[in-house]
This record gives sequence, C-alpha cells and structure tokens, in this order.
Amino acid sequence: MIRIIIAEDQAIVRQGLAALLSRMEGIRVVGEAANGREAVEACRLHRPDLVLMDVQMPVLNGVEATLQIKKEFPAIQVLILTTFDEDEYLFDALQNGASGYLLKDATPEKIAEAIREVMKGGAFIAPPVAKKVVARLKGGMKSSKGKWKQLSSLTDRELEIIRLIGEGKSNREIAETLFLTQGTVKNYISGILQKLELRDRTQIAIFALRNDLV
Repeated sequence: MIRIIIAEDQAIVRQGLAALLSRMEGIRVVGEAANGREAVEACRLHRPDLVLMDVQMPVLNGVEATLQIKKEFPAIQVLILTTFDEDEYLFDALQNGASGYLLKDATPEKIAEAIREVMKGGAFIAPPVAKKVVARLKGGMKSSKGKWKQLSSLTDRELEIIRLIGEGKSNREIAETLFLTQGTVKNYISGILQKLELRDRTQIAIFALRNDLV
C-alpha cells in the first residue's frame, strides 16, 4: 500500500484528488495539506511514502516545502503538480529533490501510474513539462551552480545507465535492459552520484537531459 499526502491550496481540487486516488488499488491517502508548511507537518505526523505537491501555495510554496521534506525525510518521494504557467519553478523543484512533474489536468489513472513509477525507483516527468525542462537546461540555468561535470569521467556503461534513468526507467527495468542484477545497477548509480557530485537519481535524470543523453 502506497501512503500519500496531497498538498494543494484549492480545497475542491485537493478533495477531488483525494476521492479519486482513494479508489485506486494499492494507494491510500493518509493526509491533506493546504500549504507547504502543513505539508511538512503532515509528513512528520503520517510519514507517507509520497507527497503530491502543488507549487504555488500560501505560507510556504511547494518548491521550499519539497526542500524541507527531503532534508528531513529523504525516503519520502515528492511529485510536483504543475500548470504550464508555473514552469519557472521546474528546475528548482527537481534540484530540491522532487522525483518528477505531473500536469494538473492529468487523469487519475496517469497520476496513479506516476506514483507507482516513482515508488519503483523511477522518475516521472510529463512529456510537455520535459520539453520545458530540456529547453531551460540547454539555456544554461543559473540554479545549476556549476555542479555539472564533464562526461569524460564516465564509462560507457555509466553513460548507458544515465540515459536509461533519464528515460524514467526503474532499477529493475535498467537491470532487465542491460542484463545486470539490480544490485549491480545500484552500485553503478552510487558510483555515478559520487563522480558527478549529485544527490539522487532525479538529478541524474536532469544531467541526462542537460547533456542530450535522451
């Protein structure tokens, strides 16, 4: 059972999502939040597996709330709910540890699919949103803070794994594609994170996009 919290300041949207997702097999809504601060507090209270996080909320926005949650509870996954006019927040939320982006007009089935994919270790970025992420990364965003390394330090196998992570593949899917064990894939990912000085697989996905590996 995947336990989730929905953080959305519009009550009708939040309650509608909760009602729809509660009907999905294997998903349980354990809490709701009307702003970022409530989302952080709800994580402390309920210790969910995942938070569906709106971006523009009062008191504390979704980008900052994501940062606080990931610092305090690294195992909790965060999926951002976004609209096309919020694209200025895309990169910062991913840098803060979000596992992907969903459009607010996504069907309940698509939201459930994204939740399950993230909980399997993948990353989910809706295709229209991915285009915006790629465009901004290629434009050289200031928030990258010069963290990205050159590709020369990476082996062919590491580049292959980075590409598959950029495509949203889980460790299991990568292992099946490359005929490796999941343990070996995890070891490769640990090495990649160390070489590139990155925090998590979401940042590896960003690296893949920024360097045209997908």
